[in-house]
Amino acid sequence: MTNKSLDNPFDPNSDLSHGAACTCKACNPSTGSGDKHTTHQASHADQVVEQNLSTFESPEDLMDRAVESAVVRAVFGHNEVSRRSFMKLVGAGTAAAALASIFPMEAAKAAVKDSLGPLEKKKLKVGFVPITCATPIIMAHPMGFYEKYGLDVDVIKTAGWAVSRDKSLNMEYDAAHMLTPMPLAISMGAGSTAKPFLMPAVENINGQAITLHNKHKDKRDPKQWKGFKFGVPFEYSMHNFLLRYYVAEHGLDPDKDIQIRVVPPPEMVANLRAGNLDGYLSPDPFNQRAVWEKIGFIHLLTKEIWQGHPCCAFATSAEFARENPNTYGALFKSIVDATHFSAKQENRKDIAQAISAKGYLNQPVPVVEQVLTGRFADGLGNVRNEPDRIDFDPFPWHSMAVWILTQMKRWGYIKGDVNYQGIAEEVYLASECGELMKELGYEPPKETYENYTIMGKEFDYTKPEEYAKSFAITRA
Repeated sequence: MTNKSLDNPFDPNSDLSHGAACTCKACNPSTGSGDKHTTHQASHADQVVEQNLSTFESPEDLMDRAVESAVVRAVFGHNEVSRRSFMKLVGAGTAAAALASIFPMEAAKAAVKDSLGPLEKKKLKVGFVPITCATPIIMAHPMGFYEKYGLDVDVIKTAGWAVSRDKSLNMEYDAAHMLTPMPLAISMGAGSTAKPFLMPAVENINGQAITLHNKHKDKRDPKQWKGFKFGVPFEYSMHNFLLRYYVAEHGLDPDKDIQIRVVPPPEMVANLRAGNLDGYLSPDPFNQRAVWEKIGFIHLLTKEIWQGHPCCAFATSAEFARENPNTYGALFKSIVDATHFSAKQENRKDIAQAISAKGYLNQPVPVVEQVLTGRFADGLGNVRNEPDRIDFDPFPWHSMAVWILTQMKRWGYIKGDVNYQGIAEEVYLASECGELMKELGYEPPKETYENYTIMGKEFDYTKPEEYAKSFAITRA
């Protein structure tokens, strides 16, 4: 068994994130060839930064090191330069003693062990699609949030959501980054074999855009889009439902007046360049990447359709959670913790640096940084400042699930009578997330339902069937 970033946090010669400045033996092999930073973070298969856990005499020793690492990282704001400089200045022994004088390290170690209980599994596989919506799931790997809770997680890059769904159904992944409609669809058997899935936490809110090819700069009115070919990453996605909602509000029938094609996110830009698509409603960084490559422009951020809408989520099968309750709890905590860290603007540049590497997003750092910070070029000659272009909030509102179900009903993805609130409360674990947020020191909402206003039209969660049938263009 192996793990990453479990070097001694008091050692000034180790880089806990194993970045470009790391001087450990794994990062500086005797051959000395290649780009250390890129190679080091490329993939689990490379294993150039991993150390044998036989270094630790017991699982308890491993947990102790994880707690020490997490505390030291937090003290230095996950800034490796500051940590290493301080350790060199005062020495490891002095630093450890100083920290112990102000923080009850031993009590923290004991509390973590007591609260988690013995982990049924420590080695986990978590799938992700390489987009910024997956930021908490991805950054929890290089920035130490999994190891904080004693987990050894392989985050596995996955080309698209059909693959992610199938691997999750086959239990090849213990958990996965999913689109918020997916656990609902899987649990209902819409588009796949029915299997109970849980969505304990939302990953991101907002974070998408409609991008058009540069040749359409004179067609900013959606009424001019008849015959356009649009890409979305998956049928059961907020991207699909928001695109349908947006064009329908402008009088276009998304099943008759435009074509909507499923295109994996990493293939969006190439298809736009080749002329296979006129535009797409896509997750980032592929909207910003089109601008970066001077192929497309950002027509609209999806927060302009629905401010605060959900996008992606952390999900797992009910079977995994039932059979591995302590492991599931540790994984849940690591994700919620990482999501709140990602929500802070002051952390976004460091996160962009961490997740842009080849093994994660494989994107230019400035592209990812523009998305996460919200200061970006839109391809129309403007530099915009939208700090909430993407944001991170783990709370899985039941009302969000109900809205998604109304759109699945509206467009014919599900038929017949739908127990909207029953399904929402079975799949979206809002109460459990709220309890965990409190435990970690965050303040959850007091309710699990709320109404929304989307493009000027109110959604009343108590009248979902009426809402699904209320549109001029609907299949309900």
